[in-house]
Amino acid sequence: MSRRGPPASLVLVVPLRVVVPGLIALLDGLQRVLCGLLGRVRTKAILGPAAVAVFDLTGLEVVVPEVFALAHPAPSHRPCSPTAGRLVERHIIAAVTVVQQYPVSPVRPVPARIPRPRYVGRDRPEPYTGSNVQSAEVIEKMRAAGKLAAQALAETGRHVAPGVTTDELDAIAHEFICDHGAYPSTVGYRGFPKAICTSINEVICHGIPDQRPLEDGDLVKIDLTAHLDGVHGDNCATFFCGEVSEESRLLSERTHEAMMRGIRAARPGRQVNVIGRVIEAYAKRFGYGVVRDYTGHGVHTAFHSGLVIPHYDAPQFDDVIEVGMTFTIEPMITLGGIDWEMWDDGWTVLTTDRSRVAQWEHTVVINPDGAEILTLP
Repeated sequence: MSRRGPPASLVLVVPLRVVVPGLIALLDGLQRVLCGLLGRVRTKAILGPAAVAVFDLTGLEVVVPEVFALAHPAPSHRPCSPTAGRLVERHIIAAVTVVQQYPVSPVRPVPARIPRPRYVGRDRPEPYTGSNVQSAEVIEKMRAAGKLAAQALAETGRHVAPGVTTDELDAIAHEFICDHGAYPSTVGYRGFPKAICTSINEVICHGIPDQRPLEDGDLVKIDLTAHLDGVHGDNCATFFCGEVSEESRLLSERTHEAMMRGIRAARPGRQVNVIGRVIEAYAKRFGYGVVRDYTGHGVHTAFHSGLVIPHYDAPQFDDVIEVGMTFTIEPMITLGGIDWEMWDDGWTVLTTDRSRVAQWEHTVVINPDGAEILTLP
C-alpha cells in the first residue's frame, strides 16, 4: 500500500494557524502606530479609505472569526466572588457597590395632544405581521424620529453626575420628548412606567429609573426611544458618572466599537448573523462576555417586530439583509460572564456575577451601499 501524504485540509490549516495570526497582529500594530503618529483622519487621507478598511479587519472578522481568536486569544481569568474583583487583561477590577432597588415615582403624564402608540393601555402590543422592508415614506419619518431620539438622549446624558437620581434623568428625557411633540415609547409598553431605561453598572438592561442617587464611578446606560409621526427611533449610550475606572472606560469604548463594526458589517445580501459574528469576534479579543438573550430587533411602525439581530455568532438567525430593512444593533458586553437574573419588578436584568456591563445602540436603515445610522443628533 502506498503511503499517503497529510490531508489537504491539514496542509491548509497549519499555515493559516501560523501565518494569518501573525499577519493580523502586524496589520493591527501598523494601524495603531500610524493612527497614533498621524491621527486617523490623516492616516485615511494618506493611505486611502480602502487601506484603512483593510487595517480595520472587519472583512476578515466576517469570514474567519475563528482566526481572530487565534490572533487575539482571550486572557485567562479565574472564578471569584462578585466583590473580590475579576481578572481581565491582567488588571484587577476594584470592588464596586452592588446596585440596590430604590422607590419608583408615579408614571409621568403625557399631554393629551400627543398621539399614542397603539399598545398604550393594553397588556401587550399586537404581533407585527408586516414586511421587514419599509417604504420610503416610513424611512423618512424614521429619520426624524431617530434624530429626535438622539437629541433627547444627548440632553439626558448631559445631566449624568454624582448625586443626580435616575428618576431625575427620566424627568428630563420625558419632558424633552413631549416638548417636541413625540411620545416616550417605553411609557406603557407592556406596563413599563418610565420614559427611559437606566441600567447602572452590573445591570444589563431595562433598569427602571428610581430614587437611587448616581455615584462617582458609575457606568450609566440610558436607553431611550421616541415615537413620532407613527414610527419609533431607538438608541442607547453608556455615560460616565464622574471618574470611572480604566476597565470601565475601555469596556464602554470597546462596546461602542463593537457596535460600529456590526453596523459596518450590515450589508444587503448578507445574513443578519454576520452582525453578531463580527461583534463577538471583536469582544473576544479582550476576554469580554457578549450577552445572548437580549438582542437587536426590527423597529419602524412597530417598536419591536419579529426580526432578531443577534450580537453573537448565531447561524440559526439566517434572515437575509435587504435594502429598506430598519433595525437596531445594540450589543451588551460584560467584563465577566453572561448569565443573568431579574429583579422582582419584572424588568431589571443584571449579571449573576455582578460584573459591569456597557451598551450602545443605534437604529439603522439598510441602503444599497450598507447601513445608514438614523439615530444621530
